[in-house]
Amino acid sequence: MKEIVVISGKGGTGKTSITASFAILGGNEIIVADCDVDAADMHLLMEPNFGKAIDFYSGELAFIDPEACISCGKCQDICRFDAIFIEDSKYKVDPLGCEGCDYCARICPVQAITNSEQNVGKWFLSDIRTGTSMVHARLGIGAENSGKLVARVKKEAKLLAEEQNKRLVLVDGSPGLGCPVVSSLSGASFIVLVTEPTVSGIHDLKRVYELVKKFGIKAGCIINKSDLNKNVSDAIKNFLAEEDIVLLAEIPYNEQFTMAMTNGKTIVEWDEEISKLISESWEKIKEIEAV
Repeated sequence: MKEIVVISGKGGTGKTSITASFAILGGNEIIVADCDVDAADMHLLMEPNFGKAIDFYSGELAFIDPEACISCGKCQDICRFDAIFIEDSKYKVDPLGCEGCDYCARICPVQAITNSEQNVGKWFLSDIRTGTSMVHARLGIGAENSGKLVARVKKEAKLLAEEQNKRLVLVDGSPGLGCPVVSSLSGASFIVLVTEPTVSGIHDLKRVYELVKKFGIKAGCIINKSDLNKNVSDAIKNFLAEEDIVLLAEIPYNEQFTMAMTNGKTIVEWDEEISKLISESWEKIKEIEAV
């Protein structure tokens, strides 16, 4: 089984639009995984039925029993996150500030503090309009451990691919360079880097590729909005050549991307010219990975 992960060093490059287009082109031969759990939006284009929803628990939160608390203040004194405060003469825990380290519970002289595992979101198993399945998730507001939720989504997608004898898992990875991206890259066969010819675009492309190199994964790149700045676009192509990254496609700026999304469609279903470019890049990826 092969795993294709689409990432970008920054948001706004068109990563999810291109991943959704690949999902349309892959049809029922692939399993789709949306690992952009902090700001998931693949569901807007894939029409999932949310057939199965499972709570995701990760991390802990401290709770101070007001009846047992003797107001000694030791917990507040040692909390390095300033998550314990006084309200109405009672010590309480700020759920957004608490890191669940359990130190306050350990030093409480009357065992008035307990830690409980937190429900930080949900992950879903859905049928989508291409006739296949998608594993996706939603992280709670202010919740942590998105890297662990990404790992869970990928694990479930792989298990589903094995059960259904699918040869390919297509992953919409997280943007940026944080823990969710590291989790998205783990176990990947091929990385698709989506960038744009801007100063921040090439800067973040170089940063995220440094991470890809540490994993030793082959990569290709799609330059979206390629005609915005010819000089930067040329600089990106020079970088790709230096790093032996396959140039999969150069997609010119086209307002039809927005028109397609507002109509709930991917660009490959909406614009013939762009569809040809993305279809060719999809075929290149399958040829490279011998899928």
